[in-house]
Amino acid sequence: MSKWIKKGDRIVVIAGNEKGKTGTVLSRTVDRVLVEGLNMRKKHMKPNQENPKGQILEREASLHISNVSLCNAEGERVKVQVRLTQEKKELVYHEGNKEIILRPLRQR
Repeated sequence: MSKWIKKGDRIVVIAGNEKGKTGTVLSRTVDRVLVEGLNMRKKHMKPNQENPKGQILEREASLHISNVSLCNAEGERVKVQVRLTQEKKELVYHEGNKEIILRPLRQR
């Protein structure tokens, strides 16, 4: 689910030109994420005093959050769920019979 994605998470792109590629989330807004090394675009900069010839920068563009999903260490898409205990909440996914903790959530 996209509402669990936050800065620093590993994600896999599930739709679009970058489909199947994985990366780390650099930032997130309400409905878009910026992923390290994915969706690269060129930006043309005007000449200025520091750079009299101008330049072409290559930078990441944002992806819509519906086109990405959380993934495990191998880069495979996972379905996550919240596990509640008496003192904490954790985001977990299942791999076979094992329950693997993705990360802890806010304390109750």
